Amino acid sequence: MLTDLIEYFKEISPVLAALYATLFTWGMTALGASVVFLFKSLNRMLLDGMLGFTGGVMIAASFWGLLAPAIAMSEGEGLQKAIPASIGFVLGALFLFGLDKILPHLHINLKSTEGVKSPFQKTTLLVLAITLHNIPEGLAVGVMFGGAAAGIPEATITGAVALTLAIAIQNFPEGIAVAMPLRRMGMSRKKSFLLGQSSALVEPVAGVIGALAVSFFTPLLPYALAFAAGAMIFVVIEEVVPETQQANHTDIATLGFIFGFVVMMLLDVGLG
Repeated sequence: MLTDLIEYFKEISPVLAALYATLFTWGMTALGASVVFLFKSLNRMLLDGMLGFTGGVMIAASFWGLLAPAIAMSEGEGLQKAIPASIGFVLGALFLFGLDKILPHLHINLKSTEGVKSPFQKTTLLVLAITLHNIPEGLAVGVMFGGAAAGIPEATITGAVALTLAIAIQNFPEGIAVAMPLRRMGMSRKKSFLLGQSSALVEPVAGVIGALAVSFFTPLLPYALAFAAGAMIFVVIEEVVPETQQANHTDIATLGFIFGFVVMMLLDVGLG
């Protein structure tokens, strides 16, 4: 089945492939958010473990799926070969840093508000925070499909599918992490679900933009891949990891991180 899917993606346009892939990752967020129909709250230890898993997947995806291909496809030797990836990586981190300072949002712990002052309610600010996290994920998938369609050996459809699966897997606990706090705040199950899943709607948009950008300007690819990696790692270090350290379950979160990293590594290497 997976082989058939890869062959199908090879036959369609990269923009359409990126759209389908990111609609799938959004769907996994919605599936995670749907847990609010079953529970009003979630064990904090379990949540920390899932957030750790999310961080591990994102870090591994940043290297195996984005940085390594970006370096491999760059011209030159030695230090020169790593320059495009270094530039893109820093720009991606700075992009998220800028959005983090400008876009009003609320961290998952519902205590720390960042960005410019806003009259938005806590629920809106929380959704904006996770939406901010999903931009680099959608962009990464779109860039990979765009690069594969451009015929660059280091960017393959198989690699793009592996990255899509990894992001989809980590989007499930991410959907829970958005919807559950809303439910605990007294919001109805339906509204908690709708707001929780809406945080990932930006992924298809970012995916299409990434695929289009690379399709029109192929030399941009190593920079774009590294850009997405820098943005993803910024999110993990600035938001996901600190959140897992708030309670007394740091060991569980760390083990979740390790497991997530291994899952992504196996997906990327196993699918080749």
